Amino acid sequence: MNKPLEFWFEFASTYSYPAAMRVEEACIGAKVDLIWRPFLLGPVFAQQGMTDSPFNIFPVKGAYMWRDLERVCAAQGLNLRKPSSFPRGSLLAARICAAFDQSDWVGSFIRAVYDANFAMDLDIGEAKVLEDLLDALGQDPETVITEAQSPENKKKLKTMTEEAIERGVFGAPIMIIGEEVFWGNDRLEAAISWAVGGRE
Repeated sequence: MNKPLEFWFEFASTYSYPAAMRVEEACIGAKVDLIWRPFLLGPVFAQQGMTDSPFNIFPVKGAYMWRDLERVCAAQGLNLRKPSSFPRGSLLAARICAAFDQSDWVGSFIRAVYDANFAMDLDIGEAKVLEDLLDALGQDPETVITEAQSPENKKKLKTMTEEAIERGVFGAPIMIIGEEVFWGNDRLEAAISWAVGGRE
């Protein structure tokens, strides 16, 4: 029996962009259940003694990443426009995903947020940007955002981030199948193979 794939992601994460744009379709094709797992990288990096993205802390690494991301996105047919601010705040977007992680539209919302950030250079930290994305998906922005900002849901996202740290999540995207951890967009196929029995 296929095991579910937990997709741990952060909207500011560059390599989460191409992975998030294809993981749902890949899981459907392999008959693997997908579990969306939003979390915040800030506390994860803080645990590692960092106060900024490693791509900003180490400029040479950052320059390589942006060029590599150009190649990855071109190969996937994705548009890429380097965000004018990096990393962007995405707390509200993450809260929306945490609140509605079981909704049938959350995958479409996740892809829309990534597209807004990395293809259109929109400030996904602004509520108006997210309201427009929700409206385009046929959701009521006021209802969704009110639920996302509830004390219970704020605690839910905090707990999910704490769980990520406890389970050894150190970056994004990370795919977890059982106890197995796969890091990076380029490990998605390996993760799905493991979920369907490739581990045997």
